[in-house]
Amino acid sequence: MLYKWAKLALTLMAGILLNGLCPPALANTTFAESASPDGGADTIPLASIALLLPLRSGPLGAAADAVRGGFLNAYERDKNGLAVTVIEAADTPGDMLAAYLAASKKYDILVGPLSRTGLTAIIQNGQVDKPTLALTQPDFSNGKEMTLPPQLLPVGLSIEAEARQVASWVGADYAPGKVFVLSTGAAWQKRVANAFVQQIQGSGLHADVMTLNLEDGVFNAGALAQLQQRIESEKPRLLFAALNADQARQIRSAVGLETPIFGISQLNPLTLNDNNPEHQIPELNGVRLLDIPWQVEADHPAVMVYPHQPVAADQRRNADLERLYALGIDAFRIAHEIAARNTVFQIDGVTGQLNISFGVGTPSFERIEPAAAYQNGIVTPLGAP
Repeated sequence: MLYKWAKLALTLMAGILLNGLCPPALANTTFAESASPDGGADTIPLASIALLLPLRSGPLGAAADAVRGGFLNAYERDKNGLAVTVIEAADTPGDMLAAYLAASKKYDILVGPLSRTGLTAIIQNGQVDKPTLALTQPDFSNGKEMTLPPQLLPVGLSIEAEARQVASWVGADYAPGKVFVLSTGAAWQKRVANAFVQQIQGSGLHADVMTLNLEDGVFNAGALAQLQQRIESEKPRLLFAALNADQARQIRSAVGLETPIFGISQLNPLTLNDNNPEHQIPELNGVRLLDIPWQVEADHPAVMVYPHQPVAADQRRNADLERLYALGIDAFRIAHEIAARNTVFQIDGVTGQLNISFGVGTPSFERIEPAAAYQNGIVTPLGAP
């Protein structure tokens, strides 16, 4: 059963929460709330949620802690009727699978894993019997798509999905013509470039993919000059930059302002309300991209409601960790809807407009992110793409 009656009188230890966040040392810790602490007749049923994260992982520990912070802060705002248990689950596929299978015997809803390899192990095991919100996307890099279990809903942030949304955006506004797709040999950039190219097909835009070589983070001057010559002679409608912000800055400085440049959230290393002049990138003014509301929409209703992660006064917020913190917020909101037995719903989330069908038929998940552009060296929202 999704719901089970429970009588509990849990008191959180003094000092557990600091600005709404659970300290890094806490794992396998339960947070719960009921309407009647004394166990009276008005006690409400609890849905139990297990949040499985590699909190002690070297590569993924910071990311896991960011997700947990967002998830628990969202839980603090709307905890009634729910119990959340944070479970340490190592990030190796075998350890994650073992933690998942153990948790699935005890909890109503499972949230995790965070790694693609962990999710692949769970899918291949074939024992997804409880509603499961994966915090990543399945790895289809080998070209063979796996059939997802009906109880599994991947809700992780996807740069490939962003690339497809950008392709639909420019396909509607710039066809017909040619688009230069720029990337380096980095694996994530190749995935983004491929996703864009696949989505652009049939739009009237023809994609010409170019892989540029980097040396110590710097593009070869000859390659940049050649790119500029091709732009002048072939006159592409736009450039799609499957790059990071520094790489895009080099491209922009080499080719000038005439040809529009589009990209994904990785073009934005800034965080919301970062007005430090030293962080601004005026070379990218006019470059258009997608990013989540948590990063670009200060007046978004949900963005205004949830607290941000506390950071030391001498530390700069990390954009990627902010995105994962926002993912934690929306993951809880989705789990809350599933706990309420809602099967088709929308959430105006801090990671985008979420359209979800889960619990009846084949699950579906769509995230639509707002369009944005660099203005005065910072990223500001545009209208709908």
